[in-house]
Amino acid sequence: MSADAMLSKLITDDELYCARNLKIRTKDGEILPFEWNDAQRILHGKIEQQKAEKGWVRVIVLKGRQQGISTYFAARFYKRTSMGFGKRTMILTHLDAATQNLFGMAKTFFELSDDTLRPAIKANSGTELSFARLRSGYKVATAGSPGAGRSDTIQYLHASEMAFWANAQKIMAGLGQTVPLIAGSEAGIESTANGMGNLFHKFWVLAVAGESDWMAVFIPWFIERGYRRAVPEGFEMSDDEHEYMEAYDLDEEQMAWRQAKTKTDFAGDYNWFNQEYPATPDLAFQRVGHKPLVNTVKVSLARKKNIAHAKRIGAHVVGLDPGRGGDPSSFIHRQGRVAWGLERNRTADTMAVAGQAARMLRDDLTIRMMFIDIGGLGAGIYDRLVELGFSDRVTAVNFGGAATDDRKYFNKRCEMWGEMAEWIHDDITPCIPDDDQLHGDLTSVRGDQYSSNGQLKLPEKKVIKKELGRSPDDGDALALTFAEPVAADDTFTEDWKVKLMRRNSRKSAMGA
Repeated sequence: MSADAMLSKLITDDELYCARNLKIRTKDGEILPFEWNDAQRILHGKIEQQKAEKGWVRVIVLKGRQQGISTYFAARFYKRTSMGFGKRTMILTHLDAATQNLFGMAKTFFELSDDTLRPAIKANSGTELSFARLRSGYKVATAGSPGAGRSDTIQYLHASEMAFWANAQKIMAGLGQTVPLIAGSEAGIESTANGMGNLFHKFWVLAVAGESDWMAVFIPWFIERGYRRAVPEGFEMSDDEHEYMEAYDLDEEQMAWRQAKTKTDFAGDYNWFNQEYPATPDLAFQRVGHKPLVNTVKVSLARKKNIAHAKRIGAHVVGLDPGRGGDPSSFIHRQGRVAWGLERNRTADTMAVAGQAARMLRDDLTIRMMFIDIGGLGAGIYDRLVELGFSDRVTAVNFGGAATDDRKYFNKRCEMWGEMAEWIHDDITPCIPDDDQLHGDLTSVRGDQYSSNGQLKLPEKKVIKKELGRSPDDGDALALTFAEPVAADDTFTEDWKVKLMRRNSRKSAMGA
């Protein structure tokens, strides 16, 4: 390949450019070419897909330790800054030392670059790196001041460890205006988790829900090929470890690494491991000490089950948790050990939600019962469905009402969630939709609080909403399907077919 052809290839191929031109310091202190790992390739693919579709990049990455995500962003933005005219990159982290580390990485890229790809320098100091002829360069800041980065106009933003920023809300309010949402602009937020409720978590929640311009990317720890070790003689795993291994399709070498890492670095506390090396977003955000009512690994196992091949036995019921205060209304179906058909209606029009429920009941006569939370807007939806003739197929549920088993549960909401938890924890793993938002809802509710009478007592919904960043509507919808036992009855379905035929005949006669 000629020199010109190679140069052209390096300009268009980011991975080749990194391997041929950029040098990094490895974990053991060597200076070597920057060759991508699997996590970096996955992230690159998702970013390039967004860029092809949108023309710009806005990506938020929830990461584990030592996956090379910061290095990827540093290299991506260095290439674009050192090869483009008038391009400015800002690096912003939670600590000055971390900012200097990422800035030092960019300076190392420059200093060890091939001569043909190294631009003419204007300034290279502890706080500045700028390229003379290109009029491009770097701006660095630390998230200690509310005004960090506010007065600049930049094309590329590398925001690292946002979950640990002080003044995060004010900083991002300003930074959002410095990177205009125009073709070619790119912003990458990458952070390990620091519990729920902070700005990083809120950004993540909105991105997962598709309610912002940010694209959510999570890469689990086991993608890294180096996170494995030879299985020692006499290696044993607990029942929980066997379930974890099955849930995430791991092998014994990966489990041996996880076990040794947890014992060596986290004094045997798997909750700490899960935060630093998460297998799911849910595990990453669960603050150490949070004891969810529904076990997250059990949820992961239930998500793996194939809904298309799952056998449905029993009554077909639907849970409807109507939205309030801007939250969506959530529908979900369940029949025995199978839950499916999760739908979110984001309209604020109560009658539109009632219309969707009515169509569902008319079109699927196998639905024996729809349970509706009548708190807030739900009462109007329930009344409308009764008015439409569905009184024997809808049931109003008051979350604050008395539990059927009031010796065990504080109120109806606690009872429904408790019954759902037992359903998920059963030895025969159920089947649920493979959905991150539902997963987060199910594990957001603490299960270690009890009344003075020993009844299970869940945190108030407003408390969960504040921590989770949204109302757990999907979880509540699934819990509603456990409001009351419902018997399967084939004659019921046949009777409803007759009812509909008669109703349609009357409508036709009136129209005639």
